[in-house]
Amino acid sequence: MPEIAALGRTALVVHGRDAARADWLVAGLRAEGLSVTAHASPREPTLAMLEAAVTLARQAEVVIALGGGAAIDLGKAVAALAPAPGGALDHLEVVGHGLPLQRAPVPFVAIPTTAGTGAEVTKNAVIDVPEHRRKVSLRDDRMIAKLAVVDPSLTDFCPKAVTLASGLDAVVQVIEPYVSTRANPYTDALCQAAIPMGLAALRRLMAAEDAGARDAMAWVSLSGGLALANAGLGAVHGLAGVIGGTTGAAHGAICGALLPHVLRANAARAPSARMAEVTGWIGAAFDATDGLGALEEWMHDAGLPRLAALGLSPADHAAVAEAACGASSMKANPADLSASDLVGILRAAG
Repeated sequence: MPEIAALGRTALVVHGRDAARADWLVAGLRAEGLSVTAHASPREPTLAMLEAAVTLARQAEVVIALGGGAAIDLGKAVAALAPAPGGALDHLEVVGHGLPLQRAPVPFVAIPTTAGTGAEVTKNAVIDVPEHRRKVSLRDDRMIAKLAVVDPSLTDFCPKAVTLASGLDAVVQVIEPYVSTRANPYTDALCQAAIPMGLAALRRLMAAEDAGARDAMAWVSLSGGLALANAGLGAVHGLAGVIGGTTGAAHGAICGALLPHVLRANAARAPSARMAEVTGWIGAAFDATDGLGALEEWMHDAGLPRLAALGLSPADHAAVAEAACGASSMKANPADLSASDLVGILRAAG
């Protein structure tokens, strides 16, 4: 708490749906003499949620986000926009003007309670803009948290559905940077160990609560945040941003549902030693010759919905594919996938 108190005396705490889970943090900050306002992020942040939270944060000297990727993204965006003279649309990519921030963000502290997004170490926040049916980023180098507290015990006994979806997101975020066209020795050092570690830990957690597996997933998630910030992502995230904006479904669940199908398409269009390594690690994790088939069967048997169950209609496939072709994440994908290729992925994942 003293490290947070040193950043400001008036704090906004952004937390998830259950306010009681943030009681310990609010009490601790108040014990340090801070004036604290708490604000909920019950789902992935929309533009309206962001604008309401920014109004609340105008007097805050420090913003702390405690929760999953949604709470951290909302807190990060609030910290960025609270000092800004304009509105959110001045700075949002794709649907807004994408202008740089004129003023430095309020100091931001991230405390993740799920192992998935790695948002505590990235410089962007993802915001849903329903009227455009897109999820887009607010981005600035100064948006990186002043302090990130990654305590795996905060993820203990996370519900299985959240563990599965967020865990698959974490795994995707070490796989995509590893096969990215922007991969480099730094991101390789993070991803090579994290990919098999994440697959094994996630399998253990879906069988039983396991503190060691929680520790491993927290590290994989953190590694993914660092890796994607330095090597980019790929077609899973290129599609997921559009699907999330179209359906409102949880980001991690979308990424998981897409993963084996995107990997198949990439392996077919751009075979490489790296792709072979990744599919080999997946096969070893599931003790299967066809690792991608085993992963697909396992994750859906464990309760992960397919895209149709997440709300994506086959009638939307073509429009989603066209929009995804222009997504920033597609730029680092190892294969040049056409809109037709992406429709095939969506059909297979549906």
